[in-house]
Amino acid sequence: MSTQSTNAAVEPFLDAVADERRRADAYRLLAIMGEISGEPARMFGASIVGFGNYHYRYESGREGDAPLVGFSPRKTSLVVYLVGGYEERYPRTVARLGTFKTGKGCLYLNRLADVDEAALRELIERTVRVHRGVDTA
Repeated sequence: MSTQSTNAAVEPFLDAVADERRRADAYRLLAIMGEISGEPARMFGASIVGFGNYHYRYESGREGDAPLVGFSPRKTSLVVYLVGGYEERYPRTVARLGTFKTGKGCLYLNRLADVDEAALRELIERTVRVHRGVDTA
């Protein structure tokens, strides 16, 4: 994930999403993540909408900054960036989620209608809490 915040505006980026359903889902995620994080949306790189910021440091010594939570409306899926290891951290929540694919810290959704919004909101909230250092589970 690109962790460099830019000055690009979020709405024109979302308005340019060609698929109408994906664009509507992106705007829904914009509202959900903004509400949960309490942070304004900002562009990170050319294609990631992120909320807030946190500093990370790996055991290897590598460190940097990243959004607390974010998403990207890609051509083939809606990518939601969550805390790494979310499947192992929150298996009961993930089990309620619905239809999705996973990656390392990423959730790939065809459309929001395929997932349980309450479970998705819970994963987003827990991601924000972990990145803020409030929740270590």
